[in-house]
Amino acid sequence: MTALSVLRRGLLVLGLPAVLFAVWWFATAGSADFYFPPLSTILDSFGKVWTGERLLSDVVPSLLRLAAGYLLAVVVGVGLGLVVGMRRAVRDVLEPVLELFRAIPPPVLIPVIMLFAGIGDTMKVLVIVSGCMWPILLNTVEGVRAVDEVLGDTCRSYGITGVARLRHLVLRAASPQIVTGMRQALSIGIILMVISEMFAASNGLGFTIVQFQRSFAIPEMWSGVLLLGILGFLLSLLFRFAENRALAWYHGLRRAQRNP
Repeated sequence: MTALSVLRRGLLVLGLPAVLFAVWWFATAGSADFYFPPLSTILDSFGKVWTGERLLSDVVPSLLRLAAGYLLAVVVGVGLGLVVGMRRAVRDVLEPVLELFRAIPPPVLIPVIMLFAGIGDTMKVLVIVSGCMWPILLNTVEGVRAVDEVLGDTCRSYGITGVARLRHLVLRAASPQIVTGMRQALSIGIILMVISEMFAASNGLGFTIVQFQRSFAIPEMWSGVLLLGILGFLLSLLFRFAENRALAWYHGLRRAQRNP
């Protein structure tokens, strides 16, 4: 990869956020609206609020809950998706039930989860799992069902069965769609992380933003919203980096098909 291509990719990634920040800066410059302060005021509050004690007391706990819920959703979604995708009888039995639960918005389940999981971190992690699991599960099922039948017959001909077939054929063939589901689940997880912390919480980004709103600390509230946007952007970049490493073979194959 040349320096020019790296520069071009960097401009594509950072160009639109930079333009949006510039528009926000000039659109709110000199604003006297209490609820929409200038971006300069928000950035000043950002430096005071999120670079000290709150970084450890609110940001880190939120990220740990997100990581725990997201990873658990990946394990459950991929594991169950493999079973459902590879066994037609299981799919026929579970599909109506899965469609029923998938249609329930995860925030609605918060009071129910609070009944048996309490109001601690377990509840917040389970809320994240309840939303992140579905895109991973459904994409895994579709990825497994789309495995090339010729490759499956070839594996059987060479006696590749069981764990070896699962590892070398099914997971590899379904991995692009599994990763697509994981990418969708990441944004859902960030949303549910914030929502879960707005209920019976004592720390976290969602809790802190609501506290700022209730105390009419508007610049501080906006700084929390800005921090969530930055975290989402950074997590997206991190995920894209991991995806490019894990699916390097797939992206290389697609480039070869486009440029024979």
